[in-house]
Amino acid sequence: MTRALFDLTGRLALVTGSSQGIGLALAKGLAEAGARVVLNGRDPAKLAAAAATLAEAGIAAEQAPFDVTDPIAVDDAVAGIEARLGPIGILVANAGVMRRSPSAEMPPAMWREVLATNLDGVFWCCQAVGRRMIARGRGGKIITICSVMSELGRPTIAPYAASKGALRMLTRTLCAEWARHGIQVNGVAPGYFATELTNALVNDPEFTAWLTRRVPAGRWGRLEELVGATVFLAAPASDFVNGHLLYVDGGMTAAL
Repeated sequence: MTRALFDLTGRLALVTGSSQGIGLALAKGLAEAGARVVLNGRDPAKLAAAAATLAEAGIAAEQAPFDVTDPIAVDDAVAGIEARLGPIGILVANAGVMRRSPSAEMPPAMWREVLATNLDGVFWCCQAVGRRMIARGRGGKIITICSVMSELGRPTIAPYAASKGALRMLTRTLCAEWARHGIQVNGVAPGYFATELTNALVNDPEFTAWLTRRVPAGRWGRLEELVGATVFLAAPASDFVNGHLLYVDGGMTAAL
């Protein structure tokens, strides 16, 4: 019985931004829990390489290259996935970017790029998948990838923090609208994880020393440590969990 609560066999999961890093790790974890997975990214070559990496681990993954910032492309892609593979039962809205600049000097284009991907793109994906979940009347699972920056601020990342704070409230609002349709909308909020996008910080001794002092766990997170939270929120085990952000941050948001 307990094992069945975490079994994703037969479920189709779309993971956006999954050609590398967190998204790829989550797609792999969902597949290992039984789901069929669809990888997404803007670069078809990177997406094919990611699928090949999973294939080496014995995991067959579908590929859906599209740009999450384009609402028409998103809707067309979701319609195509469902026509080809069946209904999407799990959406992990992970695609995101980070840009750094002092706020007083930030170009408008930088602000818009981050918000377009991290907030608008998540909404377009949730809308396209959620609309179809509602029409089918069989529920579903939507997981937004938030951040400790949904709760905390840090210099030079104003658009990133603003987008992740907004995702916190988008997650709750979609729960308020869609829970009556049997859809659970929750967020996973990672702390600092070693990925391709954080390599510069990982390799910065001063930053890593600060991080190990600041985080109660005393270290960077490992990508596989995000999988359990995501599988839980995608599985029957979380059927009465809704509008929740699950922080996976080594205690960072719990302690000063």
